[in-house]
Amino acid sequence: MNLYPLLFEPNLHTVVWGGNQLRPYKGLTPTDEPIGESWEVSAVPSSTSIISNGELKGLDLITVINKAPADILGQAVATRYNNQLPLLVKFIDAKRDLSIQVHPNDEMAMRVHGKMGKSEMWYVIKAEPGSFLYAGFKDTITPAEYERRVKDGSITEVLARHEVKAGDVFYIPAGRVHAICGGILLAEVQQSSDVTYRIFDYNRPGMDGKPRELHTELASQALDYHVEREYRTVYDDEQDRAVQIIDSPYFDVRVTEMTASFHRNLMKYDSFVITACLEGDCTIRIRETGDTIQLKAGNSCLIPALIADYDVTPLQGKTRILDAFIDNMDRSLAGKVTRFLHITTK
Repeated sequence: MNLYPLLFEPNLHTVVWGGNQLRPYKGLTPTDEPIGESWEVSAVPSSTSIISNGELKGLDLITVINKAPADILGQAVATRYNNQLPLLVKFIDAKRDLSIQVHPNDEMAMRVHGKMGKSEMWYVIKAEPGSFLYAGFKDTITPAEYERRVKDGSITEVLARHEVKAGDVFYIPAGRVHAICGGILLAEVQQSSDVTYRIFDYNRPGMDGKPRELHTELASQALDYHVEREYRTVYDDEQDRAVQIIDSPYFDVRVTEMTASFHRNLMKYDSFVITACLEGDCTIRIRETGDTIQLKAGNSCLIPALIADYDVTPLQGKTRILDAFIDNMDRSLAGKVTRFLHITTK
């Protein structure tokens, strides 16, 4: 099977809190439908991405990965995750506040649902003035206080509230209470899971007019009550450099703003790469094969591990991309020494 960067059909999700930005952001005809999520690259069985280019056009991503899991995912990823894509990348448009929620870790999610846990990260693309989100508790509370505050609707009073702007980054490990609030457009990288526990939803009805289901008891089991000094991720935003914004056990995420052709060789990580174009159309050209795609702003692609050596070229003066992949390099002390010696002797 000839491998090349995979593009995907739109995979849009209508939700009660959704807005009207995602269709025009992706170059699609605007509508009044409240689109809250665009599942950019997904191998979640309930909503799998469909390939839109090349000889694999029309096939779903799970089927294609099963044809050549090691070549597409990377041998280490295929082995570790049983030939399954471990990440899901979305764009989220919150016109209204999302529910207060939490996600289970791998152990709980597998025990209760037979699924992967859900740690995630957010990169804010655009935010209206005064927009904010919740991430973590601002003060230590007890499980008993949690239950009381959920019942009386005061749970937001003990959450850490963060005003946001474009470029802000938050890591949301499983167990951390959180909510994206109105006026925010962001990119989300998460473990490949659709398990979410709603804690509080402002007593509003869903799309069907009925109250949305809450998962108060499961959430109480998943919650991590630990309070952090800082929940926002601090990083150096440099131009023409791939800036690492998240380095977690579940994914490595980097953002690159470039004004000229930029070489990306990620072969050493033995991982697929999901690239989301946040701003400014670009081309991606695979060095080994010469295969080239155009990646438009608001759209994403998956680059198979076997060919993850490529050039990204802006088409309109500047482009900003977000890359997500699995770092399979040896993180032991011996591995770090080997990596250092490799770098210094090259």
